[in-house]
Amino acid sequence: MNTTKIIVSACAAFCVALFLPCAAISAGSPERDVPKKFLVPPPPFSEGIFPCSQCHEGMPVNRTPRKLEGMHQNIELNHMPGGWCFDCHNANNRNTLRLANGKIVRFEESYNLCGQCHGTILREWKAGLHGKRTGMWNGEKQYRLCVHCHWPHDPRFKPIKPLPPPVKPSDIK
Repeated sequence: MNTTKIIVSACAAFCVALFLPCAAISAGSPERDVPKKFLVPPPPFSEGIFPCSQCHEGMPVNRTPRKLEGMHQNIELNHMPGGWCFDCHNANNRNTLRLANGKIVRFEESYNLCGQCHGTILREWKAGLHGKRTGMWNGEKQYRLCVHCHWPHDPRFKPIKPLPPPVKPSDIK
């Protein structure tokens, strides 16, 4: 066998080894299928603020970043410095959110919005490794939305009191 045939055979074997698993995954085996929507409780809206359209209906859209006054003066966007409300909120229908690609999502699907920047956390959330979910191991599960634990406008982790260390088995009496 000449050198060219050996190289071509090695390349072909490498490509099969590299792309065959990807083809199997994209074909969608039942074990790997993840639902696009998750059962979640309603988002924790501030009382009297939602639905947004009750105040914003018919109001002209002001896309200029500025210090908010009136109802939203307590909101300071520290999550995404330089960002503005309409980076996430849909200017045309304030009762919905807007992804970076322009797709409109409901507040109950806000995990898709957060996942645009926090992809690793979204994958962990879907797998049940991040956040809280309730339900039976073999039945329907209810997931908590990101906003149930993280305030989206200022999500810095607040200090928490550490728990005491575990008791050593030798100290148990």
